[in-house]
Amino acid sequence: MPDFELPDLVTRILDRLDAADDTMRQLAHPERVIEAAVPLRRDSGELEMHPAWRVQFNTTLGPAKGGIRFHPGVSAEEVTQLAFWMTIKCALMELPFGGGKGGVCIDPKDLSPLEVERLSRGYVRAIADVIGPDQDIPAPDVNTNPRIMGWMADEYSQIARANTPAAMTGKPVCLGGSEGRAEATGQGALIALQQWVKRQDRDPKEITVAVQGFGSAGGQFAKLADEAGFKVVAVSDSKTAIHDADGLDPGAIYACKQAEASSEGVVYCASSVKDQDGGEEIGQDELLSLDVDVLALAAMENAVTKDNVGDVKAPLILEIANGPVTPEADATLKDNGQVVLPDILANAGGVTVSYYEWIQGRTGDRWTADHVSDRLQSRMERIANAVYDRASEDNVPVREAAYALAIERIVGAVSARGDRSFYAR
Repeated sequence: MPDFELPDLVTRILDRLDAADDTMRQLAHPERVIEAAVPLRRDSGELEMHPAWRVQFNTTLGPAKGGIRFHPGVSAEEVTQLAFWMTIKCALMELPFGGGKGGVCIDPKDLSPLEVERLSRGYVRAIADVIGPDQDIPAPDVNTNPRIMGWMADEYSQIARANTPAAMTGKPVCLGGSEGRAEATGQGALIALQQWVKRQDRDPKEITVAVQGFGSAGGQFAKLADEAGFKVVAVSDSKTAIHDADGLDPGAIYACKQAEASSEGVVYCASSVKDQDGGEEIGQDELLSLDVDVLALAAMENAVTKDNVGDVKAPLILEIANGPVTPEADATLKDNGQVVLPDILANAGGVTVSYYEWIQGRTGDRWTADHVSDRLQSRMERIANAVYDRASEDNVPVREAAYALAIERIVGAVSARGDRSFYAR
């Protein structure tokens, strides 16, 4: 089993709830870890083998749910941590899912489109026996997108010898995907931010935002935040960052990147944010230290650490990526009076609309974009305000309030099945 240590935050919450040891023991270990070597036939004819994993961390509340990432930093430990966070996130959002995650250790941007397709299908063949609509439903994550999920869904259907639209989410709409899925993570993050700002009685037009990471989640968030009246003054991608104190046009930047990504024979966008806007180019690290009201972290985990947390000036940090703030940095931000809207809330729009896609796939129903958006808006607002209320009532950070609500639901499900308190005499 990969190394995994239950966060102290979870242990404290379980102690405070006076929960039976059953829940702690279940959350301290992933239920299943699948490790495989995925074969990739390069266009040159050379055969490569790449390590890959699928982790089903906890299925107390339902089948595992979580993304698949293609990245050179993927490891068993990383995927396990991500699957744990998905467990907590699904519980917080009251979704009938447990937590899962998967990935392949590879840099897909070095591959041709045909090689990416072979990799995608090979990964599904490696894990096909342990996924499916009632067991584990994968979705997109870092460096996977609707096109890749379409290939994966097609491969799974061929293996199952059946049309299985509920086996994967994040697919193209024409292949059984859901309207609104592409923008769901960004939309959910915006809703979480708006509800917080509303409670502070502030006008979005007076709030400046810097966005680290301009992929699907960060790009959509920046675009939607701009449309909602926030002033987006800086954005960055894997290549560089740009800044304009008077405000950028993130919608135009994102549209250009999407146009390239939608081009024939293109899987990943090769251009940079600096190619589509006249903003001043700055260092990527410099973006983290800008004097803005909101720092939105939408790139990768561990973006803010004990080494650079002192540079962060923003009073509000919005975690759109998974785990972008390390526990040590989180403690420093708390001591400094800076507020973090945690990932298990802020980026939950994606898995919520994946849930809606799963429902549509199981029932054969098709929902309009407005219907999906309205349902996401309603659920995100309700959960966000429940978290913020809990943080205020208990006088704890927002992260702790979100974890408490989620863990209470898992404890309830464990107890309903019979925990130690039921059997002890």
